[in-house]
Amino acid sequence: MFGFKTRRRDRLRSQPFPGSSLEILRRNVPYYGRLSAAEQQDLQGTIQVFVAEKNFEGCGGLEMTDEIKITIAAYACILLLHLQHDYYPRLQSVLVYPDAYPVLGVRRLVGNIVVEGNELRAGESWRTGVVVISWNHVLHRPTDPGGSGNVALHEFAHQLDQEKGGADGAPVLPNSSMYRAWARILGREYQALSEAADADRPTLLDKYGATNPAEFFAVVTEHFFEHPVQLKEQHPELYEELKLYYRQDPAEASDLNS
Repeated sequence: MFGFKTRRRDRLRSQPFPGSSLEILRRNVPYYGRLSAAEQQDLQGTIQVFVAEKNFEGCGGLEMTDEIKITIAAYACILLLHLQHDYYPRLQSVLVYPDAYPVLGVRRLVGNIVVEGNELRAGESWRTGVVVISWNHVLHRPTDPGGSGNVALHEFAHQLDQEKGGADGAPVLPNSSMYRAWARILGREYQALSEAADADRPTLLDKYGATNPAEFFAVVTEHFFEHPVQLKEQHPELYEELKLYYRQDPAEASDLNS
């Protein structure tokens, strides 16, 4: 069975990447242009397997298109570029809404009062094998570090975190020796962001990352790929940990392409 799956994936990876899909990458995924020729070819193959194996479904009246599939798949596969991976084995479906979508939420107020109501979300990652995402938020990413980031990178970072079951901000690392430094550095940075959020101090990192360690990992992954130079300058140890994990150096790639 595993031999068949490997052969099928090898066939998919070896197929020519359509010119129309290449144009989508160049238009919608700026990070693609920072990659080496070998990395671009690897990413193309990974995208073709991802699109073939995962179910994409339009929600809220959205008609599914190749542009939507290729763009979202590209961001998912950028995270996998140099990892040993199995194409997000828990993930089965990607549900795409045209824009932010309402979700019934529960808030606990002062006095232990619980309030239910709809809240708008741009994305979710479920441990049951589903990513939900807003196409408008994928397509129209902010360009400044203080913006709301990249929802596709965010949700697929959650998928990496959830591969071992729960989400705690520590994905499966390449070797066991990394966990101590990961816990020390990301724990310290998470605490610093939480304190800054409580004090309402300005931060490079989105303060949503102070929600919990899982959200912190997803937020710093966004910054690592979207604003690597600023992250490296202001949080060098954090940048180095992500560099060791993802085996990529986006800051250097940005310098080479500037």
